[in-house]
Formats: sequence, C-alpha cells, structure tokens
Amino acid sequence: MTHGRVDGRGTELTPEPGGNGHTTGPDRGYTIESLDTGLRLMQLFLTHDTLTVSEAAGLLSVGRSTAHRVLSTLEGRGFAIRDFSGRGYSAGPELVRLGRPAGFGTAVRERLGAVLEDALRRTGETVQSAALIGDRIVVTDGRESPHPVRVMPEIGGTHPAHATSGGKLLLSRMTTEQVCALYPREELPAATPSTVTSRSALLAELEVIRSRGYALSRGESVRGMNTVAVPLAGSSWRDRLALMASAPADRGDDAALARRAEELHVSAALLGTV
Repeated sequence: MTHGRVDGRGTELTPEPGGNGHTTGPDRGYTIESLDTGLRLMQLFLTHDTLTVSEAAGLLSVGRSTAHRVLSTLEGRGFAIRDFSGRGYSAGPELVRLGRPAGFGTAVRERLGAVLEDALRRTGETVQSAALIGDRIVVTDGRESPHPVRVMPEIGGTHPAHATSGGKLLLSRMTTEQVCALYPREELPAATPSTVTSRSALLAELEVIRSRGYALSRGESVRGMNTVAVPLAGSSWRDRLALMASAPADRGDDAALARRAEELHVSAALLGTV
C-alpha cells in the first residue's frame, strides 16, 4: 500500500487586492503603507519563483520606483535575492528560513533518526515525523515497515492537517482561536468520505485529543489507511513535531492504534536523551 499524495485545498495565502491593490482586512487608518507593501510583496514569493520590478509593481498596484525600493530593502535584509540575469528577484535565505518547518535541520534529523528507528522497532509499522505549515502537514522524515503490505513513507509530502492524525495532533496544541483563524469557514474540504468536514466537529475532536494524548485518523487522508500520532517535540509553533505510525486498516483497529500510541510515547521520550 502506498501513501500517495492527497489532493486538498490549503488556505489561500496570496494577497486579496481591493480596488487600490491593497490587502483587504483591518482599518487602513492603522496600516503602515510601506510595511504593508513589503509584506504583500513577500507573499508574492509564495506563488512566484521570480519577480521583476515591473511584475511586482503591477501585482501590487504601485509604481515601479516603489516596487524597486521595496525589493532593494528586502534584498538588503536577505529576504530577496537577484536572479542570475540581474533583472528579477527571488525569495532570499531569510525568507526561506522563516518558512522552513521544524524537523528539516541536520542536527534535528540526526536526533530524530534514533527516535524513528525505535518507533519502527516497537510498532512494526511505518513511522513518520510531521510538522504543521498553515493548515497542512509536511512529512519531515520516516522509516518504512518491513511488512509486505505497508504504508510507504512520503518525506516532503503534504496533506490537509484536519484529515491526518499528525495534523490533528499538532492542531490540538493550538488554542481554539488559532485553529479558527486557520479555518475561517465552517465547511472543511474532504480528502476521503471519512474526512471530518466541519470546523465544529474538528474542534470537538481536538478537545478529545488534548485529554487523550494522541490523535487518530481512520481512512480520513487515504482510504484503507489508519494512523495514530503523538507529540514528538517542541514548545512553540516553530518547533512542534508529531510522531505518526501508519498501517493498512486491517492492522489498525482502535485497539491496535491505542497500543501503538503507547509505544510511540515511549519512543518520543527518547528525544530528550539522544
């Protein structure tokens, strides 16, 4: 069984221009115009690999001179870099660093390796670590089960957070207000027929996860695959990770998932000793 990519619509991150090209939202009287322009320009790098001054000016509805000054300022701070042609700009190292989730650094991956190996030995199933980016999770590392029929690790793969055990576990460590900010609408997209599709139901499940200490996904992200997740590391949103064990549904009934949760907790505790 492969753990393929799941189509799902993430939170829209591109600016929503009004008639003057400015982001809609708070009272404009409290907005610092130059800062707002710089932030909106950084958002453009989420959807554009490179931007020329003219392109940035057009997308932001500002003059070329303004776009050039903002790009030059971002370049000076490492948030933008010039491409090889010298005519365009792309995301700089500081912007990339801000957007990099926990679990991808070399030192962290070395420490997580021992935890993943232990979790694989204890559960016998595919284990993976995951970080939360917006309303999606990204798999940062994993180890593959030795079973002939198994879930394949998908390092770098992303999935809707509300449809996965790792995502729900990480969402449960946020406040209700933070979760509602990620999901401003009551209706949630369905990855499979089993996916929770209302914010109210998701919030109720997050309360259960907080008290229980682990999260479940029964065919909610991929049909026929059941997963369980426990907290792995991190005291803030920047470094929180989840440890997941995934298996075909015929090896993942509720009793089996509860046992694996206990085993994952033991493995996760190793992170403080390696």
